[in-house]
Amino acid sequence: MGRLKMQPGIKSIEEEPEDLDAAYSNKTTLSCMINAEVGAVLSVMRRNVRWGGRYMSGDDQLEHSLIQSLKALRKQIFSWQHPWHTINPAVYLQPFLEVIRSDETGAPITGVALSSVYKILTLDVIDQNTVNVEDAMHLVVDAVTCCRFELTDPASEEVVLMKILQVLLACMKSKASIMLSNQHVCTIVNTCFRIVHQAGNKGELLQRMARHTMNELIRCIFSHLPNVDNTERALVNGISTAMSEIGGPDNNHAFGSNQMENGNRSSEVDGQSTSVSLSSNSTAIVSSSMEGTSIGASSGGKDAFSYDLHLMTEPYGVPCMVEIFHFLCSLLNAVEHMGTGPRPNTIAFDEDVPFFSLGLINSAVELAGPSIRHHPRLLTLVQDELFRNLLQYGLSMSPLILSMVCSIVLNLYNHLRSEIKLQLEAFFSCVVLRLAQSRYGASYPQQEVAMEALVDFCRQKTFMVEMYANLDCDITCSNVFEELAHLLSKSAFPVNCPLSAMHILALDGLIAVIQGMAERIGNGTGNPEQAPVHLEEYTPFWMVKCDNYNDPNHWVPFARRRKYIKRRLMIGADHFNRDPKKGLEFLQGTHLLPEKLDPQSVACFFRYTAGLDKNLVGDFLGNHDEFCVQVLHEFAWTFDFQDMNLDTALRLFLETFRLPGESQKIQRVLEAFSERYYEQSPQILANKDAALLLSYSLIMLNTDQHNVQVKKKMTEEDFIRNNRHINGGQDLPREFLSELYLSICKNEIRTIPEQGAGFPEMTPSRWIDLMHKSKKSPPYIASDSTAYLDHDMFAIMSGPTIAAISVVFDHAEHEEVYQTCIDGFLAIAKISACHHLEDVLDDLVVSLCKFTTLLNQSSSMVEEPVLAFGDDAKARMATVTVFTIANRYGDYIRTGWRNILDCILRLHELGLLPARVATDAATDESETSAAEPKPFTNSVLSSVQMQTIGTPRRSSGLMGRFSQLLSLDTEEPRSQPTEQQLAAHQRTLQTIQKCHVDSIFTESKFLQAESLLQLARALIWAAGRPQKGNSSPEDEDTAVFCLELLIAITLNNRDRIALLWQGVYDHISNIVQSTVMPCALVEKAVFGLLRICQRLLPYKENLADELLRSLNLVLKLDARVADAYCEQITQEVSRLVKANATHIKSGSGWRTITSLLSITARHPEASEAGFDALLFIMSNGGAHLSPANYILCIDASRQFAESRVGQAERSLKALDLMSGSVNCLTRWSSEEIGEMWLRLVQGLRKVCLDQREEVRNHAIISLQKCLTGVEGTINLQHGLWLQCFDMVIFTMLDDLLEIAGGNSQKDYRNMEGTLFIALKLLGIVFLQLLEELTQTTTFCKLWLGVMSRMEKYVKVKIRGKKSEKLQEAVVDLLKNVLVTMKTKGVLVQRSALGGDSLWELTWLHVNNIVPSLQSEVFPDQEQEFKSSATYTDLVSEETGSSTPSSGAMGSDIACSGGG
Repeated sequence: MGRLKMQPGIKSIEEEPEDLDAAYSNKTTLSCMINAEVGAVLSVMRRNVRWGGRYMSGDDQLEHSLIQSLKALRKQIFSWQHPWHTINPAVYLQPFLEVIRSDETGAPITGVALSSVYKILTLDVIDQNTVNVEDAMHLVVDAVTCCRFELTDPASEEVVLMKILQVLLACMKSKASIMLSNQHVCTIVNTCFRIVHQAGNKGELLQRMARHTMNELIRCIFSHLPNVDNTERALVNGISTAMSEIGGPDNNHAFGSNQMENGNRSSEVDGQSTSVSLSSNSTAIVSSSMEGTSIGASSGGKDAFSYDLHLMTEPYGVPCMVEIFHFLCSLLNAVEHMGTGPRPNTIAFDEDVPFFSLGLINSAVELAGPSIRHHPRLLTLVQDELFRNLLQYGLSMSPLILSMVCSIVLNLYNHLRSEIKLQLEAFFSCVVLRLAQSRYGASYPQQEVAMEALVDFCRQKTFMVEMYANLDCDITCSNVFEELAHLLSKSAFPVNCPLSAMHILALDGLIAVIQGMAERIGNGTGNPEQAPVHLEEYTPFWMVKCDNYNDPNHWVPFARRRKYIKRRLMIGADHFNRDPKKGLEFLQGTHLLPEKLDPQSVACFFRYTAGLDKNLVGDFLGNHDEFCVQVLHEFAWTFDFQDMNLDTALRLFLETFRLPGESQKIQRVLEAFSERYYEQSPQILANKDAALLLSYSLIMLNTDQHNVQVKKKMTEEDFIRNNRHINGGQDLPREFLSELYLSICKNEIRTIPEQGAGFPEMTPSRWIDLMHKSKKSPPYIASDSTAYLDHDMFAIMSGPTIAAISVVFDHAEHEEVYQTCIDGFLAIAKISACHHLEDVLDDLVVSLCKFTTLLNQSSSMVEEPVLAFGDDAKARMATVTVFTIANRYGDYIRTGWRNILDCILRLHELGLLPARVATDAATDESETSAAEPKPFTNSVLSSVQMQTIGTPRRSSGLMGRFSQLLSLDTEEPRSQPTEQQLAAHQRTLQTIQKCHVDSIFTESKFLQAESLLQLARALIWAAGRPQKGNSSPEDEDTAVFCLELLIAITLNNRDRIALLWQGVYDHISNIVQSTVMPCALVEKAVFGLLRICQRLLPYKENLADELLRSLNLVLKLDARVADAYCEQITQEVSRLVKANATHIKSGSGWRTITSLLSITARHPEASEAGFDALLFIMSNGGAHLSPANYILCIDASRQFAESRVGQAERSLKALDLMSGSVNCLTRWSSEEIGEMWLRLVQGLRKVCLDQREEVRNHAIISLQKCLTGVEGTINLQHGLWLQCFDMVIFTMLDDLLEIAGGNSQKDYRNMEGTLFIALKLLGIVFLQLLEELTQTTTFCKLWLGVMSRMEKYVKVKIRGKKSEKLQEAVVDLLKNVLVTMKTKGVLVQRSALGGDSLWELTWLHVNNIVPSLQSEVFPDQEQEFKSSATYTDLVSEETGSSTPSSGAMGSDIACSGGG
C-alpha cells in the first residue's frame, strides 16, 4: 500500500533457457565474471602484508575469514546447475559485502569490493523475480551504507566514497530496487547527502560526483511517483513518519548503531555522521547547524513510531518520498537558521547549499509532476513549507538562487496550479513584481532574472488568462494580471537611455501575451456578444458564487461579474477616501451596499476592498456610534484566527486598518478582536477577558520595544510579571509568555500600516493567513484555448502595450527587433478586430503611420524622400504593416482611415502609386486596358529611367504615375544613379507592391457599413474644402486624387449607395458651386457624378430619382465651366440615357435629363450629342416615351426645333419627333393624355412662328397632323378642343398675321405661303371636327372666331399690298365650310323672327368677306338676311366694333347648333 506497483513488463534476466548450449554458455560467462571479481579482490588483499603474510605461511587455519569466504565462493560458482535467478544472490554477494563491512580492510581493498558489487548489480542478474531478492538488496544497502575501511591516504578515501555513491545509485536503478523498503531508500539518500557534505573538504571531482549522484537518486525515486498506489497507508500520522535515527530492535535497519571509536584509524559511513572520513584527529562530523536535517528526524510519539516503523519496512513508496521531500525543504530551513558561526566545510552556504537543495527539489517536482496532487502529504509540503521557503529565497541577492526558485515555481504552475492559487499570487506579488523594478532596491541581475521568469510564464498560453480569472476577478486577491501587464509595458520603455536587453525581454513577454490572445481567436471567443455587466439589485458581493467552475458558460459570466464588482468597489474606495459618507452612498447607488446600510455589508467592504484609507477605516471602526460598533464586530468576524498564536492574529488584524490613538477607541477595537480570537482559538486562555488583557499587554510591549523615545526597555521578566493572574485569576504558562515576548521584540507589530504599500513582504503572520485563506478559497478556474475573457483583458492592456511596442520600435536598430514589434502590431490588430475594439485599432494605426516617415514633410525634391524611404527598413516595414492592417482589418478602422489616407496621399505625391489605385472593380477589362497604362513591376529600373533622380513631380493629371517620376523631360542633365540608389529604388517599389494599396478601395465592397462611411468621410476630409479662387497645383492634385478614390468606392458599393450618397453628393456639390474656372477637379466631379448615375441606375431604382436629381448640379455650373465641358457632359448624359432609359421612371428624373439636353440645343458642340439622346428617347415609335417624360421631351424637342444651331434639318427632325409622338398618346390610357396633347400642339404652335420658312411651314404641317390625327383615336373632351382653338389655332393665326403685317418681314421670308398653309390648317381642322364642335355650348363663339380670322386674312397686306392668293384661299375655304355646314345641317335658318343668331351672324360676317357667297350657297334665303339688320346693329353697339369677332361675343349669347 502506498508503494510502487510491480511492473508486469519486467522479466528476469535469466529465464529458463530453451537452448541448453546457450544457457550453459550464459551461466559460464556469469560464473567467469564473478570468479574474476573474486580474483581481483584477493589480488589486492595479497598486496597487503597483513593479508599476504597469513596466506604465505602455508597454514590454512591462519587464513582470515574474509579470504576463506571468497575462496569458498570460488569453489561453488562453477558447480551451480540451476538458472541464476533461482540462486540466492546473498550467496555470491555476501563475501564481497563482508569485505566492505570489515574495518580491517584498507581503502584499496574496500574499493575493489565495491566495484565488484557494482558490476554484479549492473549485470541485471538480479531482478524482482530472483529468489530472496528482497533480503539480498537489503544486505547490499546495509553493507554499503555502513562501509568501514582503514584510512591509508586521502585519494584512496575519495575513490571509496565515489564507489559507494556508484553502488547506491546502481541499487536504486536496478530492476530489483522496487523491493527496497522505505527505510532503506531513506538510508541511501541520507548516506549520499552525508557524502555531499563531507566532499566539501575533498577534491573537486568527488564534490561534483556526490552532487550528481544525489540528483540522480532524487530523479530515480520521484520518477516512480506516477506508478505509486494512492492509498491511506501512505499518509499515516500527519506530516511525520518514523524514519528516524534510532537504535531500534532491528539493528539491520537502525541508524547510528555503530559508534565511532576515537583514535582508531578507521572510516565509517553511518547514520550518525555526515562525513565518511575519520582521520586520527577528526571528531564528530555533523555540524551543529545541520542537526535534525537528516531524513526521518522523528517528531512522533512511541505509539505512532511503532506503527510507522512497520510502514517504513514495507517496499518503498510515498512514505519515503514524503520524508525525502520534507528533508529537502528542511535543508532550506537549516540554512535559514544557521547564523554566522564557523562552518563545517568550504561550501558557500549563502548560495551553494540552498542552490543545491533547490536543484534537488526542482528535479523532484519535474518528475513527480501532477502526481503530487494525488498524495495530500506531498501536496501539503509543496503548498506550505516549500512555497514559504521559495518566497524567502526568491528575494535572495543571488541570481543563481532566484533563477532556480523561478524554475521551480514554473514547474509547479504547470503541474499543480489548481492547488497553489494563492501561493502563486504571493510569489508574483512578493517576489517577481518587487524584484523586476529597480525602485524596490533590486540589483540589475535580480531584475533581469525576475523579468526572464515572468516572460517564461507569459509564454504559457493560459497563464495570463488564469491569473485574470482567478486573481484579478477575485475581490480578496490582488490584480496580478494588471500589475504584470503594467510591469511588462513599463519595463519595455527606454526612458532617457538606449535600448537594452531588459527592454527587449519585457517586449518579448508583452508580445507573448498578445500573441497568445491572437492564437486563441482562431479557437472561438466563447460568447462573443458579452453584454456589459450591470447589478440590477443588491446582493452581498462577498457571497457571489459560481455554480460550476469547470463550465465556461458558468464561470465566464461569474468572473466578469466579480471583476465588475471589484472595479466598482475600487471606485467606491476612492470616493470613500475623499468623503466616507459619499463613498457609501455611491456603493448604495451601484447596488453593492443595501439601500439601508447593514453592519455586515459595510464590514465586508472594509475587509475586502483594496485601496481604502486605513486611517479612515480605523476611525470608523473605533467610533462609539452604535452602528460603527456593530460594523466593528462584523469586521472582526470576517477573520479566521483558527489555531493561530495571539501575536500572529493581532498582527493580521491590525494590518487592515490603523489603530486609532484614543484609548477608548483602542479598547473597543481590542474587545472585538479578543472576542473573536477567544471564540476560535481558546487554547490556554480562560476567557475573552484574558485575551483582551494580553492583547493590551502586547500593544504596550510593542510600543515599549520599538519606540525610540522609550529609553528603558521592558525585560522579559517585566513582561511576565505584568501579566500575572490575568487568565481567570491564574497565571499563563511562562513559556507561552516568553514566546510572545520574543516574537514582539524580534518583529514589530505595525500599528501604522503603510498606505498603498505596493508589493508587501511575506511575513510569517501573512503566510499563516494565506494558508488559512487557501483552505476556503474557491476552486481554481482552468482556462482552455478559447478566448473567453480576452476582450476584457485586452481592453486593460492594449493602450500601454501599443505605447510600449511603439517606443521600442522607435528606438530599435536591428531588423530582428523590428520584426518582433511588427508581429506584436499585427497581433494587436487581429485582437482589436476580433473583439470589435475600434478605438484600439485606430490608436494602433495612428502610432504605426508615424513610423512610415511618409507624414514627415521634407524638401520639394521628390527623389530624396524616395531614396530615404528605400534605405529605411523600419519605415518600409511600418508601411507594409499599416496597409496589411487596412486590408485585413479595415472593417474595424474608424478615425484611423485619415492617417492611412495621409500615407496614401504622400505616396501619390511622390509618384509611387500604380497608375490607377482606384481602379473600379466593375470597369470592363477592355476599357481599363485600353485607357490606362499598367503599373510598374518590380523589374530593375533602367539607367535611362534612373537618370531623372531629383526631378520634382509636377502632376497636372488625375493620378500619380511612375512615368512622372521617371520622365525624361528634365531641365538639365542628371548624374548616373549609383548602385545604392538603384537598390533603394528597387526596395521602395517592392514595398509599395506589397502594400496592395488598391485593394483597400477595390475591396471596399466588403467593408462593414460604419468603416466604409468613415473611409468616405476621411477621403472628403483629406480632399479639403474647395476654396473659390486660386489653390496650389498640389492641393488640386490631392483633391482630384481623393475625389477619384471616393468615386471608386461609391461605384464599388452600389448595394450600399444610400449609406455613402449624401456625403458624396455634398462633396461634389461643394466643388461644383465653388469652382468658377475650368479645372481638373470640377471635371472629375462632374464626370464622376455622371459616371455614378450611369453605373448605379440599373441597380438602384429606389434611388434613381435622387441620383438623377443630383445631376441638377451640372445646371449650377459656372457659365465658363459649363461651356468648357458642355460637349463631354452631353456625351455622358447621352450614354446615360441610352444605357438606362428603361430605369428612369419618375417625372423628376426625366425633368433633370431633359433639362440637361435642352440646354445643349443652343450649344454648337454639344447640340448634336444632345439631340442624339433625344432622338433615342422619342424615335422608334416613342419606345422610351412615357406619361412621365412626354411633356418634358416635347418641350426639349421644341427647343431643338427652335434652335438655329446646326442645320435646319435637325429642327425638322425635332418637329417630326413631336408630331410622331402623338401616336404614343393613342397607346396610353391616362387621364392626363388630353393635357399632354394640348402641350404638344402648344409646343408646335410656338415653332410655327420660327423665322426659317421650312421650319415654320413644317411646324404648321406637323401641327395639322397632331390636330387631325387624334380624332377617333384619343377621346378628347369638347372643352379641350375649344381650348385648342383658342390657345393654339387662333393664337397661331393671329401671331402669323401680326408677323406678316409687322416690320420684321425681312426676317421672315415667304410669309404668304405660311399664312396659306395656316389658313388651310384652320379649315381642315374645323371641318373635321365640325360635328363634335357643334355639340358644344360655345360653338357659336368658336364659329365667329373662325370667320373673323378669315375676314382678317382677306384683308391682310404683305409688303404693303393685299395677297390675291390668300383672298382666293379664304373664299374657297369659306365656301367649303358653309357648304359643309349646310350639308350637315349646322347652318340652317330656323326662325324668321330674328331668333336664329348663328344664321344671322354667319351671314353678317360672310357678307363682309364675300357678299355673293350667300346667294351661291343659299339662293333661296337671301331676303331673310336683311331682316336681321336691327339685331346686328345692337351687337355692334355693344362690342364697339363694326365687325364682330369671337372675342366680342358675350357669353350669354345662345347659339343653337344644327344637325
